[in-house]
Amino acid sequence: MIMTTAASCKRYLALVSLVGMLAAALPAAADQVIKIGSDFPVSGADSADGIPVQNAIQLAIDDANKRAPKGYRFELLSMDDAVGGVHNPQQGASNIRSFAADPNVLGVIGPFNSNVAAAQIPVSNEAQLAQISPATTNPTLTKTTKYRTAHPGDINFFQVPATDDVQGRVLAQLAMQMSLKRVYVLDDNETYGKGLADEFDSNLRKLGGTVLGHDHVTSGQQDFKGLLTKVAATHPSAVFFGGCTSTGGGLIRTQMTGAGLDPQKIPLLGGDCTTDDAFLKIAGSAANNTYYTAAAPNPEKMQGAHVFVKEYASRFHSDLGAYSASGYAAGQIMIAAIEQALKSNDNKLPTRAEVLSNLRHAKDVATILGPFGFDKNGLTTTQIFSIWKIEGGKRAFVKQVTFRGDR
Repeated sequence: MIMTTAASCKRYLALVSLVGMLAAALPAAADQVIKIGSDFPVSGADSADGIPVQNAIQLAIDDANKRAPKGYRFELLSMDDAVGGVHNPQQGASNIRSFAADPNVLGVIGPFNSNVAAAQIPVSNEAQLAQISPATTNPTLTKTTKYRTAHPGDINFFQVPATDDVQGRVLAQLAMQMSLKRVYVLDDNETYGKGLADEFDSNLRKLGGTVLGHDHVTSGQQDFKGLLTKVAATHPSAVFFGGCTSTGGGLIRTQMTGAGLDPQKIPLLGGDCTTDDAFLKIAGSAANNTYYTAAAPNPEKMQGAHVFVKEYASRFHSDLGAYSASGYAAGQIMIAAIEQALKSNDNKLPTRAEVLSNLRHAKDVATILGPFGFDKNGLTTTQIFSIWKIEGGKRAFVKQVTFRGDR
């Protein structure tokens, strides 16, 4: 009897050991993947704008996965909206349709360019898919319902950066403070560029400055000498360009010299889309004496962003883009909305509607840029602009300007 019991025990222990070894050999149950889309121009000339933001969002996703709710893992699904190296609205809209077709995509971060957003919002609004842009600055994207064609009353697009109706004022104030009172205005005739140029034009006149002329360049234009010769004849104290490097910014600055506009004497004013790394490369020494605003704070001046700045440099071995910190913050805001929905659902996968509801009521969300929230239109409640200049072929920070509740 004793021998039988001992043998049974040995067999039982052997079985337990075998089960343990088999369990150890089997892979752990896979986490449920929660996808967050990103849409930026990450190829060609515009990649200097898009890649730094996409990198920052990836960093936000990776950091979130270190503390993700049990059983879940965030994954970034990235798409490129550039065609031929230039941001393309039709490609952006196509990308949003792809995101909307994937039920595991609970939100999208992007785009970078306002005209791409104008093409995307009708698609994402119909799908009731949340979008947070860390870079678009045209106020009509949120302040009007013109792009929310399917559900006009349902906000689904949110803007982290400050908007051009205020940015144009900041740039006009800068011009007047620098005694640049006679300015010739150019723009690329796109949503962002023309919108910013129009705001600058209007505000400079209100402040007592003179707009010597306001012209639009043509899409794909490479030769600006005739236009710049016309500009030179008005003897401006500065030239303003509303647009991006890919829509003419770098070439305009380079060709000013041959048209009688000495870059050392005639500053170029504009937004940050004009002054990315591609601008510095194209314009060369002519890039100096350029002044621009970024509709975002300088992360190195934000106490909560110091760790991010170091982590970004260590991970990507490159400089921050103007909207990298805003990209990371957008990631934090989207993830917070998803995690809040998970908590409310006892850790069950939330719906897009639940994520949207949390974003619409977002208030004091902790981000590297400080507490963050959106107003009734989906605009950031605190608008911060950083002013920069280019000297010695490098960007140099000048100062920050903050507006609260100012539309």
